[in-house]
Amino acid sequence: MRIVPLGGLGEIGRNMTVFELNGKLLIVDCGVLFPEEEQPGVDLILPDFSYIEDRLDDVVGLVLTHGHEDHIGAVPYLLRRKADIPLIGSKLTLALIEAKLQEHRITPYTLTVREGDAEQLGPFECEFIAVNHSIPDALAVFIRSEAGSVMHTGDFKMDQLPLDGRITDLRHFARVGEEGVDLYLVDSTNAHVPGFTTPEQEIGPVIDQVISKVQRRVIVASFSSHIHRVQQVLHAAAANDRKVAFVGRSMVRNMSIAKQLGYLDVPDNILIDLKQVDQYPDHKVVLMSTGSQGEPMAALSRMANGDHRVQVGQGDTVILASSLIPGNENGVYRVINGLMSLGADVVHKDNAKVHVSGHASAGELLYTYNILKPANVMPVHGEHRHLIANGKLAEQSGVPRENVLLCEDGSVVDLRDGLARTVGQIEAGYVYVDGSSVGEITDSELKDRRTLGEEGFISVITVVNRQTGKIISGPDIHARGVAEEDDVFKKIKPKIAEALTEAIESNKEHTTHQLQQIVRRTLGSWVSRKLRRKPMIVPVVVET
Repeated sequence: MRIVPLGGLGEIGRNMTVFELNGKLLIVDCGVLFPEEEQPGVDLILPDFSYIEDRLDDVVGLVLTHGHEDHIGAVPYLLRRKADIPLIGSKLTLALIEAKLQEHRITPYTLTVREGDAEQLGPFECEFIAVNHSIPDALAVFIRSEAGSVMHTGDFKMDQLPLDGRITDLRHFARVGEEGVDLYLVDSTNAHVPGFTTPEQEIGPVIDQVISKVQRRVIVASFSSHIHRVQQVLHAAAANDRKVAFVGRSMVRNMSIAKQLGYLDVPDNILIDLKQVDQYPDHKVVLMSTGSQGEPMAALSRMANGDHRVQVGQGDTVILASSLIPGNENGVYRVINGLMSLGADVVHKDNAKVHVSGHASAGELLYTYNILKPANVMPVHGEHRHLIANGKLAEQSGVPRENVLLCEDGSVVDLRDGLARTVGQIEAGYVYVDGSSVGEITDSELKDRRTLGEEGFISVITVVNRQTGKIISGPDIHARGVAEEDDVFKKIKPKIAEALTEAIESNKEHTTHQLQQIVRRTLGSWVSRKLRRKPMIVPVVVET
């Protein structure tokens, strides 16, 4: 069996793993990564589908472990290429992806499974195991095949007092452990955190206590798929005689699905539409919003910038009921600062216990190693520091060091005769979604965007006579974002003209491109030396 991770190793997001046997492909998860500041203008980052693009007819199924964006967000972009790839997942997971696909006008072929079910997908038999996570209905998958067996946890933790009563099924883990696990793909997100993850049950009383003390509006920001957290907010609001309005399109959509399927228990007469909020006194309202990660276009960021219909003011309280995804720190703290400058109190995980992680800490991971006793381990889902920490836990539990595979996106792993080994590497780069374009933006173009944003832009237009070598017009220099008046360039204009004239007189064969490069070098070195800037320079030389 060949295993190729196309995302999720070395990053938090883009989770996607391809399993290959006898010419058939099984995919587990297909998620997105959210852009960071050095990727301006990018909406989403997808896995690179190039490895499987010519073999989509060989895909026997796409197993979705749970409904978070970093595991299902890229499904529409894969199904654009082949709409009838079977999607296999739990009831809630499939409901969330079906709603997303509806926006893309794709009707998927789906197969609903639940814990304990087993399905034959080509040469792979997939058995599904209940795991606890920060979204209901999460599943691990145990893959049997003639080449060996693989256990993939998806995202999980071992909350022993879960809000929905659905624990990670360690008895089921033990049964597959007795059968034998040749390769263990295990969530690494909290592998560097000692001990055990705090139970979700401890968060509800804290949220209730915060809401009970606030005299004005309360705004709670969380992931739009964190049904457990929304449930706690609904109970706290009801206990304090407040109405709740959902803010953000994805929040409204996901909670509507959760309520309809019975995963969200909504007290009678508690929900109101956002348009009705102004009809109630401030101390009677809780707003449940998106934007906990500082996303620029999300509701909470727009509130912090003052351009949302919900105006945050003095005495309002904002609760950030979510963890900080690595890479989002600057965006989140920018939102916090914006909200506090408007007079709001901001409660977050640094000053109150308003969120717990959805991922297993080191103590829980050790339990799974000891229960499963895997022959080989491949840590997944995490940055390199998380993968390394998880690998060390595997070694401590008795897995031989040579059988712990610390891989990266695009690593090619072969499982043969009970041994898993890295045998190669394929290209598995970032694919950027920018508006309606997918994969058309390159790293070079992102570098240009960063230069424009950080250093500014200068255009230089010059008209020359090729025959005489004389400059007829220009050079005309126009600058934007260089923080200097245009007349600052008076000193360099004669030098540009001199360099051009000299180049033409010395060699009549100079091409237009070569003349433009002379302008770029002359101006660029002067700007770097005099203004201490490295702007984007666009030289235009027109010949007559």
